[in-house]
Amino acid sequence: MGARPMDGIRVLDAASFVAGPHAATILGEFGAEVIKVEQPGGDPWRRYGTPSARADSSLAWLSEARNKRSVTLNLSMVEGAALFRRLAADADVVCENFRPGTMERWGLGYDELAAANPGLVMLRVTGYGQTGPYRRRPGFARIAHAFGGLTHLAGFPGGPPVTPGSTSLGDYMTGMYGALGVLMALREREKSGHGQVIDLALFEPVFRVLDELAPAYNAAGTVRGREGANTLNACPHGHFECGDGRWIAIACTSDKMFERMTSAMMRPDLQERYGAAPARLAAREEVDSAVAEWLGSMDRDAAMKRCLAAEVPVGPVNAVDEIFADPHFAAREAILRISDEDVGEVAVPGVVPKLSRTPGRVERLGPALGEANKAIYGALGVSLEEIAALARKGVV
Repeated sequence: MGARPMDGIRVLDAASFVAGPHAATILGEFGAEVIKVEQPGGDPWRRYGTPSARADSSLAWLSEARNKRSVTLNLSMVEGAALFRRLAADADVVCENFRPGTMERWGLGYDELAAANPGLVMLRVTGYGQTGPYRRRPGFARIAHAFGGLTHLAGFPGGPPVTPGSTSLGDYMTGMYGALGVLMALREREKSGHGQVIDLALFEPVFRVLDELAPAYNAAGTVRGREGANTLNACPHGHFECGDGRWIAIACTSDKMFERMTSAMMRPDLQERYGAAPARLAAREEVDSAVAEWLGSMDRDAAMKRCLAAEVPVGPVNAVDEIFADPHFAAREAILRISDEDVGEVAVPGVVPKLSRTPGRVERLGPALGEANKAIYGALGVSLEEIAALARKGVV
């Protein structure tokens, strides 16, 4: 199967739902041993979305908890906290997303865990971070989109703000930044021998990716609003309906790209009048209307062919059924089909990014609840009788 970059790294994923666990999932795809530490009732993500043939696992769980092993543990109980400390003493990374102060209240704060394991790296994901006046507020991706400034930009002028794509985008972005933080902390540990805390708020990655929003407001007081399918900074730059009712995306972000667009349209008059960006932006409605009329005169396949021949940046607005049929997704292994003895074949997103020598992989889908209790706790010296007794008390 080949070596992977994170081989030999042990991660305790004590976080729930999406953001913190996604960071652990990324590390697991590239070789880390990830132990999912769940409350005895299971992570709420197990019940989120479409059910699968396995009673305790939604399709979302099977996809996002892949490569992990599951143990159950009630961290709020004295015996549970004691077991977690034993697990953390031999771990490289702990991921958690309880509200600030919760882990400390259980005797599982970073100082307590690092006393026995100075090299421990702890990723702490919360709605608003470990500091600041809002630190105790609960947070989810939808709240992070709103608080971080993204929701205000999503939608059409004069209309209500919308959630971009109706997905947990902020959670996944935070997971990616969390994995990046873990990697940097582990790299620094190689020099110092010491671990550290990564403090990450859900809204921060959302705010970080909003282009020139911050500097433009600071410099000129610009409060950017909803721009619909277009953008005020480029033209034509948006979504256009073709004659068969399907849509494509066009991105003419420079004068050169617009020259290619007018060449595809065979409209030298547009190039003569609007070849410079200031002229295009001032006549946005006229330019967009001309492009829309041209694209509406043919079906999407024909429009794609004409634009690609002229090297215009263009792409289909794909629904998921079109994604599954697209040969490029297949060639890039962007969709993996993983077999599981309980649920059969499940299609999941592929591993990102692609490494040439030591690529990541998906070895198994999200685990059944507590499937590794005997193996993981047994390795700590906990007997089967003791595990059974802890289960009766609700500790595991």
